[in-house]
Formats: sequence, C-alpha cells, structure tokens
Amino acid sequence: MRFFESKTNIDFMGVRKWAILGSVLVILMGIISLVVKGGPRYGVDFAGGTLVQIKFQDPVDINRIRDILKNLDIGEVSIQQYGEEDSNEVLLRMTQTTSSLEGFEEIIKDALAKDMGAAAFDIRRVEMVGPKVGKDLREKGIWAIIFASLGILIYVWWRFEFVYSLGAIMALVHDVLVTIGAFSLTNREFTLPVIAALLTIIGYSINDTIVVFDRVRDNNKILRGKPLEEILNTSINETLSRTILTSLTTFFVVFCLFVMGGPVINDFAFALIIGVIVGTYSSIYIASPVALFLHKFALSARPVGSRTSTKKEITRARIASTAEKGGVSRMMAQQKQGKSKSISKPGGGMQGQKKASKGAAKKRDKKENGSPNND
Repeated sequence: MRFFESKTNIDFMGVRKWAILGSVLVILMGIISLVVKGGPRYGVDFAGGTLVQIKFQDPVDINRIRDILKNLDIGEVSIQQYGEEDSNEVLLRMTQTTSSLEGFEEIIKDALAKDMGAAAFDIRRVEMVGPKVGKDLREKGIWAIIFASLGILIYVWWRFEFVYSLGAIMALVHDVLVTIGAFSLTNREFTLPVIAALLTIIGYSINDTIVVFDRVRDNNKILRGKPLEEILNTSINETLSRTILTSLTTFFVVFCLFVMGGPVINDFAFALIIGVIVGTYSSIYIASPVALFLHKFALSARPVGSRTSTKKEITRARIASTAEKGGVSRMMAQQKQGKSKSISKPGGGMQGQKKASKGAAKKRDKKENGSPNND
C-alpha cells in the first residue's frame, strides 16, 4: 500500500537549514514560557499536596467556592474548572497534606454542605501525595527519560554508525523539548501520565528514524560513490509513503482519545498528538540533517592523507567499474569478430565454396591433359 501513486523526488535536505531554524524558534518559545512561569506546572504527582475533584449539580461560581473554603484551615487553595464548561466540575489543589484522606474529605464536604446542601455536589476523588514522594517521582521520571535515550543511543550506534546514533538522539531531545514547550504554552500540568506519554513519544520517534536510517544503509551499497546528501534524500523519499500512512493512522487514534477520552487522559492524549506530529517531522528534518552534518565534519577532520586515500579508493572503484564494462564490451566484439572469421574461411561461405569448386576443376583438367602422354 502506497500513499503516493508515483515515486516522489522531494529535496528534503535542500531546506534542512530552514527546518532547523524553525525548530530552534519553537524550542526557544517553549524555554521563554518556562522561564516566565518559573518552570513547568507540576501536578500533585510531582509537586505534592492534595487534589479534590468535585461535581456540582448546577453551574457554580468559583469565587463562591473560594469564599466557602477560605475559613478552613487547609492552607492555600487553587480552584479551576475541570473538563467541559457544562460538566460543572472543579478541581481543588492544596499544598497541605494530612495523614487521613477521609478526614480531609469530610472537612471539605461539611463546609460545602452548610452553604449549598449535601445534594448539590458530589466529591468524585481525593488524591494526596507528600512532598518527598512527589520529589522522588519527579526525579525518577527524569531518569527514566535519560536512561531510555541512552539505551537508544547504544542500540543505534551498534546497529548503524555513531553519527546516525547522535542524529537519532538529537531528534529525541528535539521532540521532548517541543512537547514540554507546548505544555508550558498551553498551561497544562506535568503528571505521571505525561511522563508515560513522553516515553511513548521517544519510542515512536526512534521507530520512524530507524526506518529511514535502515534504508540509508541499504542505499549506501546500491548508490556507492554518491554523496550522502543524495542518499538521504533518496531514502526519505522511498520511505515517505510508509511514514505518512503510519503517522496518520496513529494520529487519528490519538485524536479520538483527545476529543472523546475525557479530562482524565486529556493531557496524555495531547502529549501524544504533539509527539506524533513532531516525531514524524524530526525523523526527516532533524535526525537526517544532523547525521549529514556530523558525517561532513568527520570527513573534514580527517588528516589530508586519509582524505586523499578515500578519494583514491572512490576513483579506483569507478575505474574498476569502467574497466569491467570495457572488458565485457571487448568480449562481445571478439565474439562478433570470431563469427565473421568463421564465415570467411574456405567452405565456411559462398566464396569458399566457389574457390573449392575451381580447385577441383583444375585437378580434373590436369588429369585429362596428362592421360594421352601416358598412352
């Protein structure tokens, strides 16, 4: 199954500088957003504290809820709308934690029931994470991403070459930074499901990159002597249909999760949407250009003698190929000459038959002329 009817010939490497410039600008926007907001917006999983999700029967003003809770000894409370506008759900975030979730839930329930009535709301969930546990989870999430990247670096280095492994890692770093920047720009929280989404993005992105690099390795043998830039363009064009089909099918599934999955997995699906788009882009415009740059840098860093010998090897290979073609041509010419010689031999053609008949006639004349003398 192919996405394009005919073979594509797009010059991806020709616009690599513009693509990298665009990526740098997007990453800078994310970094600026993180600096302005004082870092990522951590959820309860990482920052620690208490999370309470409440559903009301009728629309309720957030300021009214804040007035009800401000007299309670529960510390600073952050209140925000949760889910769709007509869902009438809110999230309460508090930095304070207690040893008993049930006791904390009762405090909130009693305060709201006095003002609104017990039937006006329903507490859906209460989560509590201590600050030490949140810090430990945050550190483990970061180390998980680092170890995953190192494992991929070693695998791609073993499977291909070191320049390709560095290109793959740069693509993964690019994908993670763009996704984190998108979360900061949209003011979304970083939670454990988001870390799981980042690890999924890393695995998805490296899969696309390895498909391209595997075709590059094959084309290095088929297109021997061609510049690496041309080989990269050819390889990307040959795998383009597969890349687009895989990305589109994955995108449709993740988009359905984002739209219909509900608020619980909304951030997770959002991260995957960004990851699918950016991962497909980076396998073409980040991993391959970085590998090309490192390849050229490695060639320029070689001693002059080794660069000359490399050029000599390429020249010898071309001469050997030309000589091989010339040898085949000479063999064919010799075969043609052999056929023509066999035709020109006596008895081998019309002229030979004529000469043979003339010789036989002369012999008969000699015999006839010599017979009277013998008598």
